[in-house]
Amino acid sequence: MLSILGTIIVGFIVGLIARAVKPGDDKLGLIMTTVLGVAGSLAASYVGSAMGWYAPGAPAGWIASVAGAIVLLVIYGLLKKKA
Repeated sequence: MLSILGTIIVGFIVGLIARAVKPGDDKLGLIMTTVLGVAGSLAASYVGSAMGWYAPGAPAGWIASVAGAIVLLVIYGLLKKKA
């Protein structure tokens, strides 16, 4: 239970950092910011593992997690623009 809570807190922080770094006004609530951070971290872990940067199952670092969240935020913005 504690690891899930830790993941949510880290995801929220990563999402906030990603939203602060990326220019523009992203109208996301607290839940979507947290989901963005967690998904960015998972994406960074997957890509890092596929590229051989991380061991399988190892978590991504802070910088990679924020970079993954920024990429997902850009993709979200592009998809929202088309709709």
